Amino acid sequence: MAKTAKTRIPVDVAELTKAQAKVEHMRLALELEGHDKRYYQDDAPSVTDAEYDALRQRYNAIEKRFPEFVTSDSPSQKVGAAPSGRFKKVRHAMPMLSLDNAFAEQDVLDFVGRIERFLKLQDDKIDFSAEPKIDGLSMSLRYEGGELVTAATRGDGAEGEDVTANIRTLEDVPQKLKGRNVPDICEVRGEVYMTKKAFLALNERQKAAGDTIFANPRNSAAGSLRQKDPSITASRPLGFFAYAWGEMSAMPEDTQSGMIGWFQRCGFKTNPLTKLCHSTDQLIAFHRKIEEQRAELDYDIDGVVYKIDRIDWQERLGFVSRTPRWAIAHKFPAERATTVLRDIEIQVGRTGSFTPVGKLEPVGVGGVIVQNVTLHNEDYIKGIGGDGEQLRDGRDIRIGDTVVIQRAGDVIPQVVDVVIDKRPKNAKEFHFPKKCPCPLHTDVVREETATGEEGSRARCTGEFACPFQKIEHLRLFVSRRAFDIDGLGEKQIQFFFDEGWVKEPADIFTLPRRNARLKLEEIEGYGETSVRNLFASIEGRRRISLERFIYALGMRHVGETTALALARGYGSWQAFHDAGLKVAKGDEETIAEMDALDQIGDTVIRSVAAYFGESHNRGIVERLTKEVTILDAEKPKSNSAVAGKTVVFTGSLEKMTRDEAKATAERLGAKAAGSVSKKTDYVVAGPGAGSKLAEAKKHGVAVLTEDEWLKLIGE
Repeated sequence: MAKTAKTRIPVDVAELTKAQAKVEHMRLALELEGHDKRYYQDDAPSVTDAEYDALRQRYNAIEKRFPEFVTSDSPSQKVGAAPSGRFKKVRHAMPMLSLDNAFAEQDVLDFVGRIERFLKLQDDKIDFSAEPKIDGLSMSLRYEGGELVTAATRGDGAEGEDVTANIRTLEDVPQKLKGRNVPDICEVRGEVYMTKKAFLALNERQKAAGDTIFANPRNSAAGSLRQKDPSITASRPLGFFAYAWGEMSAMPEDTQSGMIGWFQRCGFKTNPLTKLCHSTDQLIAFHRKIEEQRAELDYDIDGVVYKIDRIDWQERLGFVSRTPRWAIAHKFPAERATTVLRDIEIQVGRTGSFTPVGKLEPVGVGGVIVQNVTLHNEDYIKGIGGDGEQLRDGRDIRIGDTVVIQRAGDVIPQVVDVVIDKRPKNAKEFHFPKKCPCPLHTDVVREETATGEEGSRARCTGEFACPFQKIEHLRLFVSRRAFDIDGLGEKQIQFFFDEGWVKEPADIFTLPRRNARLKLEEIEGYGETSVRNLFASIEGRRRISLERFIYALGMRHVGETTALALARGYGSWQAFHDAGLKVAKGDEETIAEMDALDQIGDTVIRSVAAYFGESHNRGIVERLTKEVTILDAEKPKSNSAVAGKTVVFTGSLEKMTRDEAKATAERLGAKAAGSVSKKTDYVVAGPGAGSKLAEAKKHGVAVLTEDEWLKLIGE
């Protein structure tokens, strides 16, 4: 039996010092950013919904206690995922936001209590519209003059994919709205789904034809809708439930339940289980009833959604961060099953991080055949949690064990327990590798946490020399959020890498020049047309925005939003490049300037220093910049009084939130920074301003009250 660490209980957020909270806030932000990337970009989530929500809840609790930690880059301010890039992008007239989650009945009581306090209700009762939470693909349908003109996925909430041609093939979506009371502009929102029966039949056809087998109805619905050929979508049995709306030139009803009835009169299907509830007890009773019926339903659901019925109250309640105050999703408990762990394999990620994956005897969990399970890290296998606490009462996980797995939502399951009574005598302890499984067999080290302690994540030290990391860097480079090179997917990149034709990013742009020797058009799977299209796509990406270029370099801890912050902060590649070289040499003034940028802290600065401090990386960058043109960050177009100025907000603002203040400053051409330096132009200080106000006085920076700031910007 592996030794277990001494149990440590995480410090309650209310007891954290500000310094401790700042460190944990940074750590949680990085962890959440990593989980978001694995879920939305890599389609390889490594934690359950419950674990993710626990991390986010603690993160939000820290921000609630220390609101000065909140930035526009905070995970609490984000929703959804960016459009895939396969379809034309559509900007939503009104954002498609996500819902906050409730996991226990007490969470529902707290939700209702917050609403009552916010609305300051006395004797008025609150009615709620309650409906099953469909596990499908969110969709927004725009009608003008009653005619369907656009259908778009949610995407990142602000921008989605145009799938109009495919949506037109769905019987549940009317091409023209029925009835007389139809606004000139009308956006109907709901969920595209596939029934369980249709899903099983589709997989049988896919299997017979030798095509892809889908994991679950949600994936099959999403895959069917994202076909380039609408006729393929038409051949797939997709349904649509309407339950919400976006932009409306006029509201035909004044309640949520009234709108559901209006959707029906317009020709839409709505969920027949939707019910009007008049108390918290009725909400909880409805949740229990739907959970009991869950297995009998012919479509997947993962909870129940409660919404304030009166629309005027919805409008009064508004939104907080990325979620509406007037609605919540009451999730169902995670689904579990028991099976045998046959083997453990190590996967090496782009940054060299090791992820152990358990290979299971296939088992069905909630309609999904599960064969792989995430084992997170070395400590998790030993029975040790992230804070040193015991997991599974300290029971380790061995090859051959009978394990209890849990699946919450559409994610890779995890092992939640080991059935010791069924452990065979020949069960093998898993010894975490000390060397990378790559041909170089480079050393494996445990990462340090933000506090300098040994972390739980192991990683290969080979960096770009490690083939596993090289190929992952190349995949990131061509991904939709980086260079977005059409025709260079994972399979193509792997093929070119294995052939030795593309070993680093610059090689992609020299492919057309080398094709006289390579003769791609003669390779099976290619032809003159596909090669011509590939080369055209490569040529079309020789000009790239600064933020995409920085993100594409693959520096650790520099995600898309961090890259955008660096691009805005430096303006040009040359300025950022020079700063990176100076930071790598330990130039204190340059480090201080980078640290003063909004959303940039020690972790990112160390990553930039490590990247530019490695000669191999500098060579990659030098060869790449000879092949591409990097566009300067967009300069402020405003001629306002604060255009080009750097401003820091501190203390409690009373007439706007800090995010609203920062957004306004940036809209007017100013730079909203997170810390004060001698290059800061203004510090806007509200009640409770502390160290930043002291720094402003130290550097002689102009200090403004909130009213003085509003007067300066003319608002």
